[in-house]
Amino acid sequence: MGAGVIGLGRYTPEKIVTNFDLEKIMDTSDEWIRSRSGIEERRIAGKDMDTSHLAYEAAIKALENANISAEEIDLILVATVTPDQPFPSVACMLQEKLGAKKAAAMDLSAACAGFMYGMVTAKQFIESGAYKYVLIVGVEKLSKITNWEDRNTAVLFGDGAGAVIMGEVSKGRGVLSFELGADGSGGKYLYQDEYIMMNGREVFKFAVRQMGESSINVLEKAGLSKEDVDFLIPHQANIRIMEAARQRLELPEEKMSKTVHKYGNTSAASIPISMVEELEAGKIKDDDLIVMVGFGGGLTWGAIALRWGK
Repeated sequence: MGAGVIGLGRYTPEKIVTNFDLEKIMDTSDEWIRSRSGIEERRIAGKDMDTSHLAYEAAIKALENANISAEEIDLILVATVTPDQPFPSVACMLQEKLGAKKAAAMDLSAACAGFMYGMVTAKQFIESGAYKYVLIVGVEKLSKITNWEDRNTAVLFGDGAGAVIMGEVSKGRGVLSFELGADGSGGKYLYQDEYIMMNGREVFKFAVRQMGESSINVLEKAGLSKEDVDFLIPHQANIRIMEAARQRLELPEEKMSKTVHKYGNTSAASIPISMVEELEAGKIKDDDLIVMVGFGGGLTWGAIALRWGK
């Protein structure tokens, strides 16, 4: 028995803010943003839509895709650093909205690596036989902690949610290996004061090194090589960081997910949003070997080697 993805869904707000929109409110330009990050636009949630609402919209789609009911969910894990409020957790709010009455619920705080932490946690519960179905949601409303007067950070972030249902899958499929890590000494490089604060140079150096290393490590743990990889889904933070990971795996461009240009950095939501997008585009097929890798504030990181299919 393996633990894998049996359903998934995403939700992004309707409001699109382009680089040209940002040119009107701060000293920046479309060319400056695109050349440094690869971002062209991002989605921003309205004041009436908080993190739990975004999570709900993605979760509903994941349940429909998995063809199971909310009442069948045993555990809800929500990866976020932008909860509606400190408590109750977004996971508990989501449990009530969904009517998932038997589900335990908790939030995970590992920033942009949070979704990886959530999937690895779900794997343990499923493979131990403790739970049958686990809902994992990566969701952020980063717009509410973004300083729109700081051009170095304001251009990077967006809002959105991605959700997966994990359960038992056939032998040889599902999560084959993983790596989770943290370096608390780097917390000073990316943190929230009132707003998101970032030392871009230090975060860039860390991310380029760690994304490549973690991708190779999970392949080695699974007894696989770079040649076995069919598709790479990196955290969508910055196209230059993503390209460094792709080149470390020696993959052609068409084998790497790229959604950063449309959604910006959605933190914990970026990998599941990308996963749904690539599936809908027909780029992920049964038995494909997928490497997912992310990094975030903490500093944290996580990677998974996943054999796609039920």
